[in-house]
Order: sequence, then structure tokens, then C-alpha cells
Amino acid sequence: MSPGEGGDGGGEEGTGVGKKVRRPCCEGIFSHLSRSMSMTRDPFARAWIEIRGAAVRRNLRGIRDAVSPEVAVLPMVKANAYGLGVAGALEALEPEGPWGWGVATVEEGEELRALGVSRPVVVFAPVPPSLAARAVEAELTLGVSALGLLERLRAEAKAREKPVAIHVEVDTGMGRAGLPWDRAREWGPRVAELTGDEWVRWEGCFTHFHSADEGRGAGGPDSMTRQADRFRQVMEELSLSWEGPILPHLGNSAAALRRPDLVGRAVRPGIHLYGGRAGKELPAPEPAVSVRARVALVREVPEGTTVGYGATYRAQGPERWATLTIGYGDGLPRSLSNRGVALLHGQRVPMVGRISMDMTVVDITGIPRVRPGDVATLLGEDGEERITVEEMAMEAGTINYEIFTGFTPRLPRVWIPGDDG
Repeated sequence: MSPGEGGDGGGEEGTGVGKKVRRPCCEGIFSHLSRSMSMTRDPFARAWIEIRGAAVRRNLRGIRDAVSPEVAVLPMVKANAYGLGVAGALEALEPEGPWGWGVATVEEGEELRALGVSRPVVVFAPVPPSLAARAVEAELTLGVSALGLLERLRAEAKAREKPVAIHVEVDTGMGRAGLPWDRAREWGPRVAELTGDEWVRWEGCFTHFHSADEGRGAGGPDSMTRQADRFRQVMEELSLSWEGPILPHLGNSAAALRRPDLVGRAVRPGIHLYGGRAGKELPAPEPAVSVRARVALVREVPEGTTVGYGATYRAQGPERWATLTIGYGDGLPRSLSNRGVALLHGQRVPMVGRISMDMTVVDITGIPRVRPGDVATLLGEDGEERITVEEMAMEAGTINYEIFTGFTPRLPRVWIPGDDG
């Protein structure tokens, strides 16, 4: 697949936390992508990932269509945009005018600033107090799950005379982070005290549903209502208005699609943007990601020939095998050995033998036209056939999130702008 034509978009960007001006869209990101591609002599020589930017944009619009038009969108680009390349994700989504961006670590936030991003960047995972100074310097917005971090943030902001914004996380049942919902009367006054001057601005309050991705039989919708009720109780106990200056947000992709009435005034889409299904019984997004590799060798083998470490596969008769230039060193799950499939010339071909670090062998018996240099598809479509990330995850015994984030840096990420038509 060749990259398509895409137009530059313009968007509102913030010059600091919460301040916005009109400026050219992501100039630093474009130049970074240009440099990255020039350093890769031929990203299509061996194995690579293709991401269609137009599909990612349309998936974001699908989330917007599911929620109220007044709901702000905060795309999650943590973990290198779910393993797919954060610079490409920013370039694709910036024309949609997001409220800001979501990351997991201070380092990820600093990377966005280095790429030229000036919209709010919210760090959602707990931040060690030792990184508070760096967060303030980068003008990051921090999710706060502990009063100790908030105290350190205030001290660093005051010392540097650089105000910082925070979003308080409330634990309503997820159990991994956040201030406890049933003790809001204890921690609330201290948060208000520490955000009572110009150095720390309490900008948002959020929680996270633990079962938004689960089907009806798993109690997902009921648990979502329970968590949302707890969150509203916290807001009431702290005298925070739902429509006030502090932004409440509760929902990820799955919540937006399953219970859009519960997401609050902002939504945090992630997996759905990149073409992964957000949960059971939920609408499928437009596929956006393909993983491809070249055929390196083609061999005719007699019956009984073994292949791969451990000789776990033996030819059932005269067979034709193709060696693909991809392995678990690229993030292809080794658990697909002897059970996964690839696409070649629009047909499914089974993986045979154990997947190696750098190579995978497929049985191409009955497809005589396969030659070295041909392109195999491990994820995505070829002709009328398609391998979804959910199919790959099921065969590998994992989830679609882990498939995307598991691909290693050895695979070039090729973002194809495309046409939104």
C-alpha cells in the first residue's frame, strides 16, 4: 500500500495550561515525521506497520457521534500511541481539534512537548514526587492520586513561578489508583487548600470504569452505574458543580460506546481510535492498522520435513513453505506458533513450526505464484481476506491492546494520511 495524499489541518493550540490561541497545526510534528522517514532508507524492505490516518480520524468522529456534541475529546496517545507511533497519531488527530492529549508518564508528556505540542497534556498514571519538577517545567497537567504529590507539585510550581494544573483521580472501584471515593470529606478540604492560590489550578476530576468493556452478562453496565453514582456523590460532597470550572470525566472508548450518558464533560478514547474493538457487544471501529512482511525464501519440501526450533511441525506430504521476514523480535506473538495465519495473494496460509525471533514460516502449498519479495499480511487485509487484531489476539491468548503495544521498535511505523472521503 502506498501512502495517499493528505491535507494539512489547522487547529487551536494552547500556549500553556488552559490557554489557547490559533496557530499552524503541529509544525514540529510534521518536521519530526519528515526526519524520521528520511532516516529510514526503505521502511518497506523487510517488515513494517501501516496505519491509515484517515481511518483513525473517522474513528474519533465515531466517538464524537456517540456522545454529546458538547463533550470534549481527550485522545489517549500513551505508550507511543498504543505502540503505533505517537508523532503520526498527533498529526492524524490534531485537525480534529482535541481538547488535549492523554499520556501515562512524565517522559511521554515531555516527548509531546518536544514534538511541538502546546495543547494540554494530561499524565494519567501516578507520578513519583521526584518527577514533579520535570512535570512543572514541561507544563504538564498531572492526574493526582496522592496528597503527597500535590504538595510537592505546589512547592515546585511556586519555586519556579510556573503554575501547574491538576486533575484529581477518584477511585470508585478500579482499585489501582485514585483518592478513595468514600473518604472525600477527609481529602477534599486539603486538595482545596493546596489549590487555593495561583500555583496549582484544580482543572479536572476523573475516575475510570473497571468493566465498561465487559458484555451485559458480566455486569458491566450495572457496575458503571454504581461507579458513576459514587463519583457524583464525591462531586456533591465537595460542592463541585457538574457544569462548573472543574471538568468531570469518566469514560474511555468502551464507556462512550456503551453508556455515553455517563462519560461526563470529556471523553478519553483510546483503542477504538486505532481500530481495536473496545469491548464485547460494542460497535467495531474502522480497521486502521496493517502489519506486513516480505517473503524471503520459498522452498519445496518432501513429506516428513521438520521446521523450526523443537521440530514441532512435520510436513504432511510434499509441501511448499515461505519464510517471512518477521518474528517475535518484532512483536509477533510466539504463541501463534503452529496456530496463527498470514495472508498471501489474498489467501490464508497457516504458520508452521515455532515462530523464531526474526523469521516465521508459512505453508503456501497450493499457491504457486508466491515468490521472494512478495508481501505477506500478518494483520490487516489482502484482497477479500482480513485478519483483525481481535482474531490475532484470540489465537495468541491475549487482548488487542497487548497486540498493538507489543510490536517492537524494529518495525517502522508508516502513517498513511489518506483521504477522509
